[in-house]
Amino acid sequence: MIQLTLATLRPRRAVPGQDLLDPSVTHLRVRPGDLDLYRHTNNGVYLQYLDIGRSNYLADLGAYGRLAARGWYPVVAASTMTYRRSLTLGQRFTVTTRVLGWDARVVYLEQVVERGGHLAARGWLAGRFLSRAGDRIAPADVVEVIDGTRRESPALPDDVAAWARAVDVAHR
Repeated sequence: MIQLTLATLRPRRAVPGQDLLDPSVTHLRVRPGDLDLYRHTNNGVYLQYLDIGRSNYLADLGAYGRLAARGWYPVVAASTMTYRRSLTLGQRFTVTTRVLGWDARVVYLEQVVERGGHLAARGWLAGRFLSRAGDRIAPADVVEVIDGTRRESPALPDDVAAWARAVDVAHR
């Protein structure tokens, strides 16, 4: 939780030339509090790792100030995780975050956790932006604020589009 707080309150510097669709890579290490009784990273901790990755993604774009000025903040509307390999104490790993696309209500992201070039976990997320008043902000408006221009979403990969329909997140 400390890592997420730091990533949010003291974001890293923006990456010059970073595009909205470019991947963002976060380097992390498994800490003692991340482990469960079986001495590997608890499945819920992976979600915190993804939170940190998304915070760093926004930081890489230099988006924090622009979003905060409007009182907008991101929330997760739906997510799914697939776990492939365990992470254990002290291991270094990366979380790669990338936007896959958006529709009228949500932004779709893929986040990949890798260690030593091997997949440890993968998550798909549907995220929304809300105002301080609780209003939903259209993803196209968020993209325009972050990117400085209005742009169309790329087509979602078929498997992500099928997942989005299955969880029906775009209609809630």
